Amino acid sequence: MKTKEDKSQIIETIAERLNNNQHFYLTDISGLNAEDTSKLRRKCFEKDIQLMVVKNTLLKKAFEQTGGEYGDLIDILKNSTSVMFTNTGNAPARLIKEFRKGSEKPVLKGAFVEESVYIGDDQLEMLTAIKSKNELLGDLIGLLQSPIKNVVSQLQSGGGKIHGLLDAIKEKNS
Repeated sequence: MKTKEDKSQIIETIAERLNNNQHFYLTDISGLNAEDTSKLRRKCFEKDIQLMVVKNTLLKKAFEQTGGEYGDLIDILKNSTSVMFTNTGNAPARLIKEFRKGSEKPVLKGAFVEESVYIGDDQLEMLTAIKSKNELLGDLIGLLQSPIKNVVSQLQSGGGKIHGLLDAIKEKNS
């Protein structure tokens, strides 16, 4: 049995991870055998996702300690809960989807992504489609570059035509 100090330390660790990661997913990985659990942990590590199995009561206290707006996530803290902490909003959703090609777990209980709360496994597909900040910035830069490329292209092709016309006029006048 853990002492009160041990529990306080665990709550502090969870709260710190909640504060240090912009996004997190609540999942149920119960029922995975040791080999699959190890495989899931390895995949999380590769994708820079921290996987932590938690007691629901300690997670609730960590939520309270951070003072964050986690909405209905507190209400779904039942049975087995694991938390996937990440700074890339869609990474855990993509990992879960990929992992479930060979297993029924993990099951998505809920997620906190882009300051929004998602409840239920049926949200998984939508969460995989959410673009990360870097992906959105890439899209924006691409959109901004497109008109500039068109203008430069037009100037380059038009410049050749103008040069040709000037040469023709020069030859005619000679």
